[in-house]
Amino acid sequence: MVKLWTRQHIKSLDELKENGVIRIEKNHLDKKFEEISDYIINLYSWFVNQAEKKVPKPEGVEFPIWCSVSEENMLRPTKDEIVYIIEANENEVIYFDGAKWDYVLNHHYVPKDENDEREYTEDIAKKGFANSFSFLDDKTSHLYPEEKRRVMESWHRIFDIDKWDIFRVQANIWEIRPEMIKDILYDK
Repeated sequence: MVKLWTRQHIKSLDELKENGVIRIEKNHLDKKFEEISDYIINLYSWFVNQAEKKVPKPEGVEFPIWCSVSEENMLRPTKDEIVYIIEANENEVIYFDGAKWDYVLNHHYVPKDENDEREYTEDIAKKGFANSFSFLDDKTSHLYPEEKRRVMESWHRIFDIDKWDIFRVQANIWEIRPEMIKDILYDK
């Protein structure tokens, strides 16, 4: 069993009571991310497609639940959000590198290592690009299909954990069932 911490809206308690399970739906993301929700949902959808290759997604699940792997690095409860302390079976957990996920959120190439990063930077500079921002921009990505493919193919590396570090490693699960909940933390 693996111990995880996840901060969720307090209304998730109602969902648990009504449905017997907590799941993240598109409308949750729309509310949370507001004007950038389409951008985030597009990237989360990519994540879902990759993550379900590692841990099969239960029927009816739309998006994963983000979790911290340590109490020290967990998001704290707020007035409107609570923290579930859960225990999940190891085979239900999708680990990924949160620092590498930041590359994905910013549409960057995720390098294998420092050498690969240097080679990539040199290669795009030789091609006349200052950075990789434009490769996935909706307005210009059609001009750079090979570079877009190269960047997106690198994203799977977020699942490569090079070093276990509680400040980098994050976890996802597909749902929270009542038996997984060991405690709930509220804002004081």
